[in-house]
Amino acid sequence: MSETTASPHAPSVPPATRREIFSWAMYDFANSGYTTVVLTAVFNAYFVGVVAGNGADRDGSATLLWTLATAIANGLILLTAPVIGAIADARAWKKRFLALTTVGCVTSTALLALAGPGDVWLAMTLVIFSAYMFGSGENLIAAFLPEISKQEHMGRISGYGWTLGYLGGLLVLGICLAVVMAGQARGATAAQYVPVTLLITAGAFALASLPTFLWLRERAVPAPLSGTGYVRAGFARLRRTLNEAHRFKDLARFLVALVLYQCGVYTVVVLAAIYAQEAMGFSTFDNIVLILIVNVTAAVGAFTFGHVQDRLGSVPTLGITLLLWIAALVVAYFATERPMFWLAANLIGLAMGSSQSAGRAVIGLFTPPARAAEFFGLWGFATKLAAIVGPLSYGFITYLAHGNQRLAVLATTLFFAAGLIVLLGVNEKRGRAAAFARHTPP
Repeated sequence: MSETTASPHAPSVPPATRREIFSWAMYDFANSGYTTVVLTAVFNAYFVGVVAGNGADRDGSATLLWTLATAIANGLILLTAPVIGAIADARAWKKRFLALTTVGCVTSTALLALAGPGDVWLAMTLVIFSAYMFGSGENLIAAFLPEISKQEHMGRISGYGWTLGYLGGLLVLGICLAVVMAGQARGATAAQYVPVTLLITAGAFALASLPTFLWLRERAVPAPLSGTGYVRAGFARLRRTLNEAHRFKDLARFLVALVLYQCGVYTVVVLAAIYAQEAMGFSTFDNIVLILIVNVTAAVGAFTFGHVQDRLGSVPTLGITLLLWIAALVVAYFATERPMFWLAANLIGLAMGSSQSAGRAVIGLFTPPARAAEFFGLWGFATKLAAIVGPLSYGFITYLAHGNQRLAVLATTLFFAAGLIVLLGVNEKRGRAAAFARHTPP
């Protein structure tokens, strides 16, 4: 079979309409329920406290198993994302691959409802598969951004997507809260009402992603190249991307900063509810309310800082958010009463929305348009490496410290501090110029 590569878009394809931009952003709305319910607020704490912890994670082993599951999933994404991105560019298959990952994540999320107390290996297997499909889909939807947005609007549109994402997470979590309250009112256990929340999450993902597949256009077009086989084409382009990375100096430096600070971000995403449960005594109901409110502040952060990015620049904006992250985790470490912990949680929300939006926008700004999926594959590579290192470090620290979650949270601040130091050397203007100066077809 012959190999192909994609040009940025066909000359006859018109600019993205508002409806198309909305349909792109709706995917963030759709998949956020998975992040919120499975990885952040409900199933992670349920896994640690019920599936693997038998009531409580006294020695830190259940937390370690959870971080191992997420690390394996992200390790698989790390190995495959750049190749998938290169093939998606070469074949103009971003949308086709996105459909495949969506079906995979929706199906495995629904099957998680079968995992009850003691079903550790079933739960871990389904978490690994669903998280792999979710993360691969994240990379693919992000690769559409340079196709549908002008450079000067990229921060705003990226922030729009993240804002809708947090609103989607808020909606799904609100429905799950009603399910938990109804279950508790009739005396049901977590093993009885948590599976229902997983079915709701899967259904919401499937339904809300429909606008993306109906209206978002694949602007890349295939063009013939010599060679044989998809995988060989993907690895060949990956080698070229890595070999050329040093020529895009600011992109390369930013990817290092991204790995460092995303170690902290992913640690908080997959372990915040576990920390609240184990260190602050939060229940499933408390955790859902916590994440609901944090989603509101995250949406505010993504929307507000999306406009700040377009005024100050994405890199300076990101630096501000990393300072917010450091402050939030220091407050969480010292929090012994709930009001202080709530302050930390809302600072995390503001920092979460803005840092995620700004990071995606920087990659878009530094990426040659003809190689969007390929370079966003490197973004996926960097973030998934962080998603392995960060949570695993937390899990091992907790386990070695005999369940001391506070020590693990304090150690997490070091990732944000290191990321900020590296970010200071990134020149946004120079990085944007390099993306266009080296705009050559792969």
